[in-house]
Amino acid sequence: MKIALVHDWLTGMRGGEKVLEVLCDLFPKADLFTLVHAPGQVSPTIERHRIFTSPLQRLPQVRRYYRHLLPLMPWAIQQFDFIGYDVIISTSHCVAKGAIPRGKARHVCYCHTPMRYIWDQFEEYFGPGRSSILTRGLMHLLRQPLQQWDLRTVPRVHTFIANSQNVRERIQRIYHRDSQVIYPPVDHAFFSQGIENVPKPVEPFYLIVSALAPYKRIDLAIETFKQSGKKLVIIGEGQESAALQNQATPNIQFLGWMSNDALRSHYQQARALIFPGEEDFGIVPLEAMSAGCPVIAFRKGGALETVAEKKTGLFFDRQTSRDLMTAIESFEQTSLDRNAIRSHAERFSRDRCEQAFRSLFIEYRAEMS
Repeated sequence: MKIALVHDWLTGMRGGEKVLEVLCDLFPKADLFTLVHAPGQVSPTIERHRIFTSPLQRLPQVRRYYRHLLPLMPWAIQQFDFIGYDVIISTSHCVAKGAIPRGKARHVCYCHTPMRYIWDQFEEYFGPGRSSILTRGLMHLLRQPLQQWDLRTVPRVHTFIANSQNVRERIQRIYHRDSQVIYPPVDHAFFSQGIENVPKPVEPFYLIVSALAPYKRIDLAIETFKQSGKKLVIIGEGQESAALQNQATPNIQFLGWMSNDALRSHYQQARALIFPGEEDFGIVPLEAMSAGCPVIAFRKGGALETVAEKKTGLFFDRQTSRDLMTAIESFEQTSLDRNAIRSHAERFSRDRCEQAFRSLFIEYRAEMS
């Protein structure tokens, strides 16, 4: 059985790439198709595959601005020719779902979310203060055509897999299709390793690990910690890096992206992870909990499926500095068992994700034979 893996873009190792990595392990001979590939920015497990890129790859310095090419992405994903493949497995939060199967080929889509830029979080990306007047005007013109294209591609998918119950509901509401939930993998064994010997930090700190994108609401955390004076460490980069650093005060430290070893050390030493945005699922809270780190999260989205209130962390109800500060103050009066937090996170381990995929594709192969 010849398999093609399809992924929106390969420019860094985030949650979606962790799922792709599992699929690459399960199907080591599969070819991999993507809009844009930045060599060296994803794991060796992914890089070892034969990688095919779209015409967008030929644009000069495209990795610097590929996100701005959203209007061209539906066209680009349809340029791939899947003749000769028996199964297409797309991992999609943008346009990978639009891959066109040929002949009797089957298309399985692992959906991280229907394209958030044009559906539920349009204002988070293109609302006032989030983008230029020109970009907002253009996207208001393009939003409906992009939605129509997204809906037209739904029949190309034979089986949907959702990364959470939250996304399963979104797939049902937008695409009118049911889906099976397979939670993304968390490397529980790695992030829990060596926790018994973690030194105390010189100065207690709270932690954010995130791409610095608008919907992540890092601005909310910065505003809150500017007022409190408590130390906040931010690990990550993104299109809002410069703007967020300009807002920060000396008690807020930006470290960029860090190695997994350094990331684990920060998880294990932090007082708590701050998770101020609404995520489709959110692997970062589970990485933190695997390291015994409690989570203070906005009460919406995937965090509702991973954070157990007053057992592994606390929630705040509105995305305001006052609500987040109240949650932090409440957390500082609460005692949580870090071993219990680690045990809770183990339910979402990479092994369990891999086994769920194996079971699904064993059934799928039986149906096709």
